[in-house]
Amino acid sequence: GRRAMAREGKERVCYFYDNEVGSVYYGPNHPMKPHRLCMTHHLVVGYELHKHMKVFRPRRACPAELAQFHSEDYVDFLQRVTPENLGEHLHQLQRFNLGDDCPVFNGMYDFCQLYTGGSIEGAVRLNHGLSDIAINWMGGLHHAKKGEASGFCYINDLVLAILELLKYHARVLYIDID
Repeated sequence: GRRAMAREGKERVCYFYDNEVGSVYYGPNHPMKPHRLCMTHHLVVGYELHKHMKVFRPRRACPAELAQFHSEDYVDFLQRVTPENLGEHLHQLQRFNLGDDCPVFNGMYDFCQLYTGGSIEGAVRLNHGLSDIAINWMGGLHHAKKGEASGFCYINDLVLAILELLKYHARVLYIDID
């Protein structure tokens, strides 16, 4: 009885996490601290919550997926800009709103691909009935706009996940609790 339900429950909750988020650093004095995701994951493991979920390492979302919402020139810019070549892109930094709130940092584009891949894959699992609940604490970076960064967010993974859900569902309710 109870064991069978626990096994079924594990199949119904998916959790996306990658240790790489621990190395993401927005810079000194920036309030966004992705290393907190590692701390959250350690709590998940410490309380053995992972035993009640299917744990996945997210795949990286490809540029074509990101361009389902974001403009191609913006996605292309995110791929190319690095802390080392900022001087070559001063006009585009302003155009795409990269700066104090949304700094360019090492691994920025990889981080975007990673958190977005988890959100899209969670939506795919929900669409195909493989999970009832999808957890991606790396994601939820919903302030990014079609053609610019905003509020610490570069790629709007929630819009992309919602677009995936709309392939199978007529409506999607999204509630922002921050």
